[in-house]
Amino acid sequence: MDADGAVDPRALERELQAAVAEDERRERENEAKLRAVRQRVPSYEEFRNMVLASHLKPLEKKDKMGQRRNVLWNPCAAHAKGPQAGDVEIPQELDGLPGTSAEFYRDWRRCLKSRKLKYQVLLELGGEALGRIFQADLGYGLLGEFLVVLAENVCHEDRDAILQILQSLSGTKRFGLNLDLLSEPEKESSRDLFRKLWSMSREYCTAGHPSSTAGCKAEGGAQLVDASLQKETEEERRVLELMRCYQIN
Repeated sequence: MDADGAVDPRALERELQAAVAEDERRERENEAKLRAVRQRVPSYEEFRNMVLASHLKPLEKKDKMGQRRNVLWNPCAAHAKGPQAGDVEIPQELDGLPGTSAEFYRDWRRCLKSRKLKYQVLLELGGEALGRIFQADLGYGLLGEFLVVLAENVCHEDRDAILQILQSLSGTKRFGLNLDLLSEPEKESSRDLFRKLWSMSREYCTAGHPSSTAGCKAEGGAQLVDASLQKETEEERRVLELMRCYQIN
């Protein structure tokens, strides 16, 4: 409703579309899971791929090779080529940042066609909003996709924002299960992401920023800490805690 109590038809329409999209996704993925069980797929990787690819539409007999088509057979596929140089514009279909998990999933699949664009949306939302959106449940496969997107685009300027995002995601329900369900490429992206974050933190330390050791001395040394931890900065500790949380050795 508006401030004066009037109903906003556009807001109601967006909520309805988001709810319908979420119902379609759940039904589609459930059907894919049942189909995979009936087919007795030999490995979890194949089972997972069937679920993630449940949105794909099969080609029909009328579809011909080499014929130009205006409609993509896979509307959710990202571009094969990397993003072009210059700023990446938010697509017109994206009216605003998603506020619910249903809206996020719809926009993530349908509107955000490149990993660079997905990265920008994650940063725009930030850790606090993402934690609120996925407080009840982080959709199947999303954690791995987030880690891949972040690993490919992380930079010094976004370090703090990414750490906040990782912290918030680790507090969502069934985080441990989502972590166990990561594929090997996604696990490697996670390791790559934390390698980059750790390197950035080390550079942050050598640049002359205050360390956690100074903080310990300011407290009068009342608490005993390990000698190695005394040499770590707060930035390093923060990354190390997240590495343990994401099971990065």
